This record gives sequence, C-alpha cells and structure tokens, in this order.
Amino acid sequence: MTLYVGTSLIIKNMNTETHPDKEVFLTIGQVAKLAGVNRETLRYYEREGIIDMPARKDSGYRIYPADTVKRIHFIKRAQVLGFSLKEIMELMALRNDAKGATCRDVKQYAQDKVKTIEKKLADLKRMRSRLRELIAICDEENSISACPILDAFEEELIDED
Repeated sequence: MTLYVGTSLIIKNMNTETHPDKEVFLTIGQVAKLAGVNRETLRYYEREGIIDMPARKDSGYRIYPADTVKRIHFIKRAQVLGFSLKEIMELMALRNDAKGATCRDVKQYAQDKVKTIEKKLADLKRMRSRLRELIAICDEENSISACPILDAFEEELIDED
C-alpha cells in the first residue's frame, strides 16, 4: 500500500492497519520512524495535548491516523525555527480550526519570533564581548585567587540594558 500525505510522505509496503472507512492507521513505532522522533516524544506530545490521543487496538496498542506524521513534521519544523511547544499549539489551532484566522495572524507570530531572536542575538553578542574583555585581561600566570574572570563573576551585577 502506498499512501501520500501532502507531498512529502510516502508510506510504502508497511504493515499498516486499514479500517472500514479506508483510513490508514500506524503503530507508534511506525509513526516515530517516519517522523524521525522517538516513541517517548510521541507519548509526551499526547500527554501535553499537542497531538490527539490515539485510538487503541483491543490489545491496548496505540494506532495513529497516518496524518499524525505530517503533524509531527509541522511541530519539528516549527521548533527548528525557535517556536515553543505552546506557540506551536497556537499555530496549529490557527491552522486547524480558528474561524476567521488569516495569514496575517501567522505572520504576526513570525514577526514576534524574529523580535525575540534579535533580542537573544543582542544578548549573546553582549556576553561574547564581555567574555572577550575578560579573556584579554587574564594573565594565565596569575594564581586562581587573582583570576579576573572569576573575580568578575563575584562582582555585583549591573543591568546593561
């Protein structure tokens, strides 16, 4: 059996389960393998409500709709771009069932994320600059009690914003 979900997923010759309504279901191992995550990640997403709780076979094994793989890919791609799981859930809600939601709403999330990233970059640049200053004044021959790097860690913090 070959199933196409979107344009990127092909389930080929897998031992999948087909229900009377012709929907294909996958085991947790199959979903994990296709999505590139481990089983515990799927269980965590279930507990947190990020993915729907799957149906279970009479044996108790989880069976997931094939589109779960697409949803996991969405989650992982958004994480790579810096979105938190909370933000991803909000984005998925917009995608799935927000009445009147537009691309403008999603664009605002992306713009807010860029602002957050820019602030983090500025913070990282400031930290790098301060560490370079400390490295430059560090005399490797000094005793540990005269280490300017450690001394700087003991100084009172000054808000640099």
